[in-house]
Amino acid sequence: MKSRRIKNGVTMSSWQTNPSQQISGDIRVPGDKSISHRSIMLGALAKGVTEIRGFLSGDDCVATRQAFEAMGVNITDQDDVICIEGVGINGLQAPAKPIDVGNSGTGMRLLAGVLAGQSFASTLVGDASLMQRPMKRVAEPLKQMGANVSVNAAGCAPIAIAPSSGLHGVTYHQSVASAQVKSALLLAGIYAEGETIVHEPGVSRDHTERMLRSFGYPVETIVTGESRTTKLQGGGVLNATQITIPGDISSAAFFMVVAAIAPAGSVLTIRGVGVNPTRTGIIDILQQMGADLTLENQRKVGDEPIADVVVRASTLKGITVPRELVPLAIDEFPVIFVAAACATGTFILRDAKELRVKESDRIAAMATGLAALGVKCEVLEDGMVIHGNSDNPFPNAATIDSLTDHRIAMAFAVAGTRACQAITILQCAHVATSFPNFRALAAAVGMSVEETNDLAGTSDG
Repeated sequence: MKSRRIKNGVTMSSWQTNPSQQISGDIRVPGDKSISHRSIMLGALAKGVTEIRGFLSGDDCVATRQAFEAMGVNITDQDDVICIEGVGINGLQAPAKPIDVGNSGTGMRLLAGVLAGQSFASTLVGDASLMQRPMKRVAEPLKQMGANVSVNAAGCAPIAIAPSSGLHGVTYHQSVASAQVKSALLLAGIYAEGETIVHEPGVSRDHTERMLRSFGYPVETIVTGESRTTKLQGGGVLNATQITIPGDISSAAFFMVVAAIAPAGSVLTIRGVGVNPTRTGIIDILQQMGADLTLENQRKVGDEPIADVVVRASTLKGITVPRELVPLAIDEFPVIFVAAACATGTFILRDAKELRVKESDRIAAMATGLAALGVKCEVLEDGMVIHGNSDNPFPNAATIDSLTDHRIAMAFAVAGTRACQAITILQCAHVATSFPNFRALAAAVGMSVEETNDLAGTSDG
């Protein structure tokens, strides 16, 4: 029996999972969320009509689309193609009210960069979860560029942006590599006088740089050892183009793991997955754990590499995650933790403090849920130690609170395939932010994830 209700402004939805006998199929996951956000933003700022195929229709990306529609950009749907009538970098109009980006940290931080260069005032808000996430990390470097940007006393949204006397390029050294901060500065840099330079101590996803080049905007990237420097000159022009968005590797990750931990004989093919080298940490980590995972039909769509991912049931082992792979898999660690629980031996993750400030504290949320299922794990300030049990990874029945975090909910749905008993997962409505057809695809490959009655007294998230 299905039940969806509203509690303190949040739609509530719970799932129940059951063990799976075998996982198999040939599927496609929805379009990449990061690329979908950027396609709307750059298409809106370009001259001419941009056509987008494969756009993710999840709540987060729809919120970004609606933000630009609220600023006077005409965006229409023609069959499976989204058409954006770009207004140029100076053609946006003042929104009539604060821009609500829902649960999207990417949308909020990147929009802050775009709005910092506008001649009108604006305010960025989001849902209760997003309004508690750190935004000072993007506001401070934008201020260094001359932007008139402010956050609240806690360093969180709302982000208030007023017109400034003009932006100027800066050289900014990030203490921790962050694609969202880098992208915000590059987008603001389009409006700045002079050159904007961002130094990163490690690798972060480079979708913004790749897409800027696709729109004809020059961007220089210099790699020195593990560090990267990205540069662009202000005052350029974006020209409309055609974009095909690959399948989201972060969404595919759930199916990679469910196939790897499945009963012997299981095999799953995931078509057209984006395998940008700044995002493939999940593949490297699973392969180091012993997963039978291969990339087939490797090719490029636009400037993004894609491949078909084939995963067969495997015997996994615990590893110490190499430091250099952590930023390449930062969004996938919730489901990697599930794989670790199903492995033989000890899994150790360090240098992943960023997980503490995602949609939830993902280290604490996963540790609490795994412990409830009977997994032996130890919480570290910047990671986790998991003692796997390949024979019986999840011996306990449990009710898990996802804390309205879409990736926590889906990770425990994957765990449910190897559990001895049914698992109930609370507050799953936010899965629609990134993967609106997750349950349908799960059923197609042999998973059992059913929507069920919400339990009274669930947390507000």
